[in-house]
Amino acid sequence: MDVLWQLQGEPTHATRERYRADRERLVRQPMIALLNEVADADPRYEDFSVWHYRTDSWWWQHQGAVIRLGRKIEIGLRFSLDGLRIQGAWWYPDPGQVDMFRKAVASEGSGPELSAILEDVRKKGYDISGDVMKRPPRGYPTDHAHAELLRHRSLIAARPLGCEQWLHTPEAADRVLSAAADLDALLMWLVRHVKRAA
Repeated sequence: MDVLWQLQGEPTHATRERYRADRERLVRQPMIALLNEVADADPRYEDFSVWHYRTDSWWWQHQGAVIRLGRKIEIGLRFSLDGLRIQGAWWYPDPGQVDMFRKAVASEGSGPELSAILEDVRKKGYDISGDVMKRPPRGYPTDHAHAELLRHRSLIAARPLGCEQWLHTPEAADRVLSAAADLDALLMWLVRHVKRAA
């Protein structure tokens, strides 16, 4: 937290360089350690990346990481002065994935299943968002039972996990695993219905 505090606003190049080693040791490396612990607990989470910094200040002030579960389907973690945040996301879809998503949403079996999953995720404190069209897409009636979901071109469920003392302890991995379990039904629905080969 102290390192990120020093990098607030628009830190100069000299300031960034002064804190580069501390940021690597105290921010990025702990994120790598956290993701390794999560992967050790569940092999499905072994494919992960922890971002480096870029030229934009935002990347120095936020430490991001993703766990890939399928093509464009992932768990995202972000650490900043606001604490740790998690999201389950299907975004930046490949060609054809949006059509696959819409067909699954319109289906009598998988559509209601997704609606029920999202309602459960909302009840657990997650915000549901994504790239959403103003109207349902062509080819689907405007009064379709799942018209709101049909408008999505991406789907994200996110919530903050906080920045209490547990964040600096081994309990952090348990918190992330618990949140990942909250998102599991949603992410597995997406893997089944919109995953495409890499």
